[in-house]
Amino acid sequence: MKIFVTGGRGFLGTALCRRLRERGHDVTAPSSKDCDLTQPDGLSQFNAPTFDQIYHLAAWTQAGDFCLYHPGEQWLINQKINTHILSWWQSQQPQAKLICMGTSCAYSPDLPLEEEHYLTGLPIDSLFTYAFTKRMLYVGLLALHKQFGLNYLCLVPSTLYGADYHTDGRQMHFIFDLIRKIIRGQLYGEPVILWGDGYQSRELVYVGDFVRIAAELAQTVDNDLINIGAGEEFTIRHFAQLICAEVGYPFEKIQFDTSRYVGAKSKCLETAKLQALLPDLRLTPLEEGLRETIHWFWREQEALLGAG
Repeated sequence: MKIFVTGGRGFLGTALCRRLRERGHDVTAPSSKDCDLTQPDGLSQFNAPTFDQIYHLAAWTQAGDFCLYHPGEQWLINQKINTHILSWWQSQQPQAKLICMGTSCAYSPDLPLEEEHYLTGLPIDSLFTYAFTKRMLYVGLLALHKQFGLNYLCLVPSTLYGADYHTDGRQMHFIFDLIRKIIRGQLYGEPVILWGDGYQSRELVYVGDFVRIAAELAQTVDNDLINIGAGEEFTIRHFAQLICAEVGYPFEKIQFDTSRYVGAKSKCLETAKLQALLPDLRLTPLEEGLRETIHWFWREQEALLGAG
């Protein structure tokens, strides 16, 4: 198949493009320098090829407290990106199936994190703007399917982790930040200070599992929204204990700063729909995935950890 990927140079995009190419697909994944999605004609150079699938992964955001300080920019930039990809899909590539990424932060913390509630209730305030740009993207899929019969799939992932995360200085998702801090504590004797009390819970999905699931669902499921999660969550303290054991750092030396931003207290996606679609699904065990991610940190020590 001919497949077009936005955000193909990012953490998820790199893993996805690798898997698709390994399976013999012809993948086009331009960088943001080669294809500016904020411009109305940014995709026009790709009008001529006929693509079978379009994966839309690109989004303007970062982890941590980034969303607190850039709500206006997030709205403007992401709305431009999403509108332009939807418009190009409808006008130039209507034969293609569009597979795009939702976000777990679009769910209201007051409701079960089930697909039927994706557009119901209010997301948490700190992630409100970004969450609504992702909801609007999903509404765009619904509208274009309804009027033009276009074929789509929207996937809502839990936090992804694994090797080959970005090394360009952007804020890291919590699990990578945990690993970085604990390794630096071990190497350089720095204090390891984690945000919050450590009892906030998170769910992780190994990036290799996600791209495998995404590629399979893209072949078998049409016009639906599906959560992709592990079905269980653990506290930050539990993650820290596993990392400390692997790295050799004493967990009891970790400090917790309860004055810092932590986001939602709990976030675990309901995965009944996913389990029904893939009843034999097996995910990478957490300990195994963390070990591989930590080994990658050691291999990329200079870029990820810096000097002491």
